Amino acid sequence: TTGPSSDSDSSPAVESVEDNPDGGCHIYRNGYYGSSIAVVEGILEVNIIQMTSIQMTESQAENSLVDFVVTCQGSLPTDVCTVVSDPTCQVSKSVVCDPIVVTDECLLTIRRAFEESGTYCINITLGDDTSQALASALISVNAGECT
Repeated sequence: TTGPSSDSDSSPAVESVEDNPDGGCHIYRNGYYGSSIAVVEGILEVNIIQMTSIQMTESQAENSLVDFVVTCQGSLPTDVCTVVSDPTCQVSKSVVCDPIVVTDECLLTIRRAFEESGTYCINITLGDDTSQALASALISVNAGECT
């Protein structure tokens, strides 16, 4: 059972009762315990501020490359995941996760390849050990161009 302490210590008093299998009597233990809580800020917000199509030569034209410039607020992320889905954001086509190192300011460029032209839903998730934040966008990829 737990009850308030009778002295000036703000820690709750703990009384523990255990059965003794040999004699059938009870063992009483009294004492105090303490714990601490660490509040962390976490990643509060993610924004996709720019999407740029990368120009490629004819021999490299099998994939369209797009750079996403992303910013965030709060703590610095340690990993990024990109989910490419259909335009309704319901059917996932690919998921790519990478560790990242952000040292000072949360501004990073994420490059992703698209195998064919079309409209896609992009979810970019930045995460660390304690939090995650998500930004989404619709992108139309047309043979080396994005809108």
